[in-house]
Amino acid sequence: MEDIVEQIIGRDPEQKEFHQAVKEVFESVRPVVEANPEYRKAKILERLAEPERVIVFRVPWLDDEGNPQVNRGFRIEMNSAIGPYKGGLRFHPSVNMSILKFLAFEQVFKNALTTLPMGGGKGGSDFDPKGKSDNEVMRFCQSFMCELYRHIGPNTDVPAGDIGVGAREIGFLFGMYKRLKNEFTGVLTGKSLNWGGSLIRPEATGYGSVYFAANMLKTRGKTLEGLTCLVSGSGNVAQYTVEKLLDMGATPVTLSDSSGYVYDEAGIDAEKLEYAKRLKNIKRGRIAEYAEKYPQAVYTASDPALGHNPLWNHPADCAFPSATQNEINGTDAQHLIDNGVFLVSEGANMPTTPEGVDLFLDKGLLYGPGKAANAGGVSVSGLEMTQNSMRLSWTRKEVDERLQIIMRRIHEACVASADQYGLSGNYVAGANISGFVKVVEAMLDQGLV
Repeated sequence: MEDIVEQIIGRDPEQKEFHQAVKEVFESVRPVVEANPEYRKAKILERLAEPERVIVFRVPWLDDEGNPQVNRGFRIEMNSAIGPYKGGLRFHPSVNMSILKFLAFEQVFKNALTTLPMGGGKGGSDFDPKGKSDNEVMRFCQSFMCELYRHIGPNTDVPAGDIGVGAREIGFLFGMYKRLKNEFTGVLTGKSLNWGGSLIRPEATGYGSVYFAANMLKTRGKTLEGLTCLVSGSGNVAQYTVEKLLDMGATPVTLSDSSGYVYDEAGIDAEKLEYAKRLKNIKRGRIAEYAEKYPQAVYTASDPALGHNPLWNHPADCAFPSATQNEINGTDAQHLIDNGVFLVSEGANMPTTPEGVDLFLDKGLLYGPGKAANAGGVSVSGLEMTQNSMRLSWTRKEVDERLQIIMRRIHEACVASADQYGLSGNYVAGANISGFVKVVEAMLDQGLV
């Protein structure tokens, strides 16, 4: 297995995030591969780590001053063994091949865990919507879709939103797809309710990570009632993580963005959360303004030279990293443990570095990795696809009940797979093994393709 990893690194030595994701999965599934020699014979690991298709294209667009701008667009179609490619589009300056391949690789196993028939993919651009006018965002999205539309479709590849791609961007992308293809189909998820979207979709990732946490706590006879929770981020995932934590009686005390974070020891209640939603979703302001509105909260600016994130250095019971990859390093993980945190449920994709993961596992924390804990978002995307195919809409209650069932089944699958290989309590191994086996068996059924 080490030789395979070295080959992957040697082929694309600059793709650090992708290598990190591959190493984590491959190490977890080692006992499965050793117990099933037919997997090695079929070169399953090598095939899993190589995308079925990589699409890279230029995206020219005009800014409001009439100046031409050029960005780079991507779509990584990683694996379609169990269904059409499914995964979000990310618009952010950090987007590159390594980050998107890591996200697409993770998405394959996450989607397999949902029990829904979805393959894995990811895409996006190094375009930054922040500070752009609506018209600039529209022109970019239309240009982006002028190339992407050739490669997607309701039975081929169904993108969704991710960082930098919300309801506004999905609307512009869908409108251009519809014009180019002259058809109204469920080609994108995360759509607005009045033209094919699903209830609970905006809330799903945050709600799902809290439901997964509740299932982990249940194994120890506990609930979220009365627990203090650290939440990073202030976008879609973080907002609805806080909302569901409040519903379940917990006390969230932090929110953050790229400029810094706020710590509100009294708790972020429903009124404060509504302010944060208006601040980030409508005003598109910075989280520092929360502390101006609520002076009892303490704002701390980001300091990259610090080497750790002080957000994770407050007394708490639970942590919900909901911002971006590698936001919890080894130092942060130790701070969480020292401050009494005994549960971590990841709303973001791979937010914990390998050093942090090792600490969580060594100390026996209830640790829900992103591919399991944040699978609620893509699960409801899958439910949106189903509703589009059936030309109907389910009620909020129906979708939420289905989401809760899916998160419970994901938890059960993680526990069962970990137990089967003598790794009880290790949700990282359980999630990786469960998703891996489902995808691999489908690949073997379909031959060498």
